[in-house]
Formats: sequence, structure tokens, C-alpha cells
Amino acid sequence: MTKLPADAFELYFSLGPERSHRAVAEHFGVSKRTVTKRATKENWRERLERLEAEARDRAEQKVLESMEQMTDRHLKAVKIVQGKSLETLRTMSLTSAMDAIRALDLAIKQERTIRGEPSERRAVSVEETIKREMREWLCVDADDDA
Repeated sequence: MTKLPADAFELYFSLGPERSHRAVAEHFGVSKRTVTKRATKENWRERLERLEAEARDRAEQKVLESMEQMTDRHLKAVKIVQGKSLETLRTMSLTSAMDAIRALDLAIKQERTIRGEPSERRAVSVEETIKREMREWLCVDADDDA
């Protein structure tokens, strides 16, 4: 019978979702029992879990870095549009500068969105809310008085 080589775990790991002790045994021409003994002795299960966790961590880090790079690119583009808009506003009369004003407004909204802020502020005073709720909920119906 052939001896199981030292790099058997690498084959086991490389099999991905199809990995099994039986597949390793068939590949190397040994018994499944031989593979299982080696797997137990070398802690293949724990090694596999650790490697998969490290791979997930690296993948998540790449996603985060990619998102940070995208955010940086978008913010730079927004800043350029804002700068061009302000430059145009300085050199033009107010009536002919509407395109620059629209571009600036859009750039400001985009910057706020990228930074996780609402693009528009919709403040409602407490007083307005109370008055509206009193009209809607606390009004006494004329029929109730009768």
C-alpha cells in the first residue's frame, strides 16, 4: 500500500466543497482509514476552519478597501464639481449662472449622500407637529357634544 505524503492536507484543502477523506484516499491510493488517522493527528478540521476564516477576513478587508477607494474617488469628483461651480459663479452674473448653481446643488447633495447624511434637511418644529396632531386627533366632533 502507498504511504500518504506529507502534503495530503494541501490536496484536502484544495478540493473545496468536494473535499472528503475518501477523495484524498482515492487520489493517493490509500485507505480512508489512513487519511482519517492523519487528519486527526494533524488537526485537519481546525486547520481548515482557521484557513477559511483567514480567507474570509482577507476578502472582507478587500471589500472594505474597495469601498473606501470608491468613496474617496466620488468625494474627489464632487469636490471638483463644487470647485468648478463656485469658480463659474464668481465669473458670471447671477442670472446666467443657473447651470453652475444646479451643479453646485447636485454636488452638495451627492457629498452629503456619500458621507451618509441626508441630502435635504426637513426640519419640523415641535410646535407645528403638536398643532397638526391636535387638529387630527383631539378635535371634538359636533355629534359627540349632543
